[in-house]
Amino acid sequence: MILQPSLRNCLWLSCVLRTPKAEFRSTAGGGLIIQSVSNDVFQNLAVEDWIHDHMDLEKRQVLFLWRNSPAVVIGRHQNPWQECNLRLLRQKNIKLARRRSGGGTVYHDLGNINLTFFTTRKKYERMQNLKLVVKALKALRPQLDVHVTDRYDIMLDRHYKISGTAAKLGRTSAYHHCTLLCNADKFVLSSVLKSPYTGLKSNATPSVPASVKNLFEEDPSLTSEMLLDAIAKEYATQHQTDHRITLINPADETLLPGINSRTKELQTWEWVYGKTPKFSVSTCLNMAYKDSVLEVKVNMDVKHGRIEMCNIDLPEQWLPPALYSELVRSLTGSKFCPNETTTRVTTLQRVCPQDDELHSRWNLLCENMIMLM
Repeated sequence: MILQPSLRNCLWLSCVLRTPKAEFRSTAGGGLIIQSVSNDVFQNLAVEDWIHDHMDLEKRQVLFLWRNSPAVVIGRHQNPWQECNLRLLRQKNIKLARRRSGGGTVYHDLGNINLTFFTTRKKYERMQNLKLVVKALKALRPQLDVHVTDRYDIMLDRHYKISGTAAKLGRTSAYHHCTLLCNADKFVLSSVLKSPYTGLKSNATPSVPASVKNLFEEDPSLTSEMLLDAIAKEYATQHQTDHRITLINPADETLLPGINSRTKELQTWEWVYGKTPKFSVSTCLNMAYKDSVLEVKVNMDVKHGRIEMCNIDLPEQWLPPALYSELVRSLTGSKFCPNETTTRVTTLQRVCPQDDELHSRWNLLCENMIMLM
């Protein structure tokens, strides 16, 4: 019998349960290792926020282990249109999430392990955490050529990036999270992290491209469970605590009061897209119509994910100014979003003349404006 990945994951989790969830709320000192039983990116990001805001990190440091179903996660100050192929994400039903830490964009799937190290701000130390991961990898497979760079990346064979880092520093608490590429789908990764948008100007934090490689490509005998266990063991050794993993359900309000409202907030359009720093789009649409190609210049300013200013420049003889001016007025103030633009275009059909030629040209312009988003 072949088990589906989600079922295999659940069965494995039931096998490694070493301590009851009540241990999570214990006020005892020492380190604590927890793992999410969910593969939902929004739930897992919400757990990070909850721990950062609620746990007494003076008494106990925490290592949070988690994996996600396919998702692209951008940093707090990034522009999703600049960082990824949103159209492809929609086609493949891959989630887009914005985390509360800075840093660059990463692709997650079940072949990617996520590690979050929680401490007080005073004890925050990214390099020490990454060296812990490297030590765990070397203990598992001494032949692996892995090291930490000055940019806080973990490199394999001196060339391939297998881990990236981001962090959030609060007033008294802090967390550092990093990825670990085990057996991620590199084809999907490279496809979705390639933006097709042109003419976009933004002060948002850009990602730094890098060559990547899976650890499983280096050693196919490795498994994600082996890597998680090795990292947990090394963390337990360094923090003088038992090697026990506490499994938690990120939807459990009795364990994490208020967690579901945090999850819902991370899913909202206002957070994922609306938190994008102001940007502008200046591009030329080459619209093929019959036997000719028409160049249409489009300029837009987008603030909080909404179109603040829009200008469409095309020949008057091709389409009456009153028609595309009505489109401009409708788009101004709306979300920079294909769904909302489609809705607004549909409601504007009443202002479009019955003339078949003009109707065809109007539809072509609208289709191209939607594709721009």
